[in-house]
Amino acid sequence: MKIETIAIHAGNHVDEATRAVIQPIIMSTTFERGEDGGFPAGYIYSRSANPNRHALERVLAKLEGGVEAASFSSGNAAGMSVFQSLEPGTHIIAPDDMYHGLRNQLKTLFAGILTFDFIDVNNTEVLQQHIKPETGLIWIETPSNPLLKITDIKKVVAIAKAKGIKVLCDNTFATPICQRPLELGVDMVMHSATKYFGGHSDLMGGVLITAKKNDWWTKIRQVQEMGGAIPSPLDCYYLVRSIKTLPYRVKGHVQNAQLLAEYLEQHPNVEQVMYPGLPSHPQHDIAKDQMLAFGGMLSFIVKGDENDTHNIINKLKLFIKATSLGGVESLIEHRATVEGPDTKTPRNLLRVSVGLEHIDDLIADMEQALA
Repeated sequence: MKIETIAIHAGNHVDEATRAVIQPIIMSTTFERGEDGGFPAGYIYSRSANPNRHALERVLAKLEGGVEAASFSSGNAAGMSVFQSLEPGTHIIAPDDMYHGLRNQLKTLFAGILTFDFIDVNNTEVLQQHIKPETGLIWIETPSNPLLKITDIKKVVAIAKAKGIKVLCDNTFATPICQRPLELGVDMVMHSATKYFGGHSDLMGGVLITAKKNDWWTKIRQVQEMGGAIPSPLDCYYLVRSIKTLPYRVKGHVQNAQLLAEYLEQHPNVEQVMYPGLPSHPQHDIAKDQMLAFGGMLSFIVKGDENDTHNIINKLKLFIKATSLGGVESLIEHRATVEGPDTKTPRNLLRVSVGLEHIDDLIADMEQALA
């Protein structure tokens, strides 16, 4: 099946009891045992498994082309489960512009348990220099947040596989509509489901999808079940519903982002636009090779200082000044402020989650703010 059909049907079934065309929300925390002490329906306790979570994980695995998915209460919970699954002393290589929430997890919660280096993973020589005997995971994030750097997935996978190292790709910005890392050789994919999967800025969630059911995946599942950082049945239900429109929403985001990036690149008050769909992007050729489309996120650097960026944001009327991304509404933020004192982000950079408003209205709003 094509991905548009998968998005609609892989997480849905006709309810056997009522013949409702949409499955019900099962809020029960516990399930009845059979006469022999077993569980006829296969469910025991909702922390372990729930019909709505099962439906969500099924559609997520199908979308990414994986064998199984595990859903969590947030993207940070999904990322943390990866770190919790690793043996103490494991060394992790991660990007120098890794999403700050997970970078700070490593630096504050896993210091003394895991070791890690934040490097330019796009530099092959630097990457190879940082591989140690205890390196167990290379974490990549492409496109990156908020610099929109593109990592050559196949190149990193080749280096990692030669050393027996696992590779995980944070695919939140791209979504499986724009990029399918498992098909490029990575071992596991992560998403903040809060973003494009939810798509309406009203749900929290995270997910991991694996290429293989192996010992590592068994440990991930144990962390999920025993730790209990799971989405509620209601959240799972609404995520399944939102995912049905994901392919068409992402197409709209991509179209608007491309047109807005092209407009910004020509504006005299803009120094640089970071969007992989622009030929000026330094990794544009890599993006063309490994991405199906270029995504709905962009960043741009203003000609000016931090005060100029705040002045622009405060003039905008359609773009909402808020954190997060992937919703139908356009969002903008001064990313360095959000990331804190150790940020690598330029102080005059603005990150934009391009929404589904009419592009003419978005450009007109940006025009008056940049004037």
